Amino acid sequence: MAESWVLLAYRLPREPSTPRIALWRRLRRLGSLQLSDGLVALPEDERTRERLEWLADEVVEAGGEATVWLATPATRAQGRSLAERIGGRAAAEYRDVVSEASRSPARTQTVARLRRTLRAIRSRDYFGSPEREAAERAVEALAAQLEAAA
Repeated sequence: MAESWVLLAYRLPREPSTPRIALWRRLRRLGSLQLSDGLVALPEDERTRERLEWLADEVVEAGGEATVWLATPATRAQGRSLAERIGGRAAAEYRDVVSEASRSPARTQTVARLRRTLRAIRSRDYFGSPEREAAERAVEALAAQLEAAA
């Protein structure tokens, strides 16, 4: 469980909407946790801190306001809750990969797409979800079916 979190507080003008949408997409790719409107959190490490600092710079360049904060939840229960929320999303994404791999035909494009999806999920799996192994096995089983058919 993360004891320290990096927060990005931001505000962007409504128009043009392009910077707002781009920011939302990048935050989603990072797996950030939306705490409230204009406030997101990630477990603190060098990588997440640097990425949120870059995003803060982009917000300012787009005419908005942004600050990056380091924070520690007031109680262990609050910290656990944040970690469970982020970890739960990664676990759900891994379960979706297992489901898709089990019902998809063994095609080169499908295996390649699922492998890309796994890489993306791993990049935002900050707490090492136990579902990761099952997802990796499911994708590799699909790849093995493809090789066997060849």
